[in-house]
Amino acid sequence: MADKQAVICCIFFILAGLFSIAGAVFNWDFFFNARKARPIVSLMGRTGARIFYGVLGGFIIFCGIMVLVSPD
Repeated sequence: MADKQAVICCIFFILAGLFSIAGAVFNWDFFFNARKARPIVSLMGRTGARIFYGVLGGFIIFCGIMVLVSPD
């Protein structure tokens, strides 16, 4: 098990990934109109951006879980 700081960091990563997936699934306007999301939306279109952020969220969750359960 990782130390307390690593656990908090992993929980933050998992929550960020869940937020990204939720934004993609629920098609939140504030999420896709954000300054940092606009280039992705203009490059891939709204549907492509939703897929991108869904996959990105899954990857972030995966990384957080892998660090959390990795042996020290």
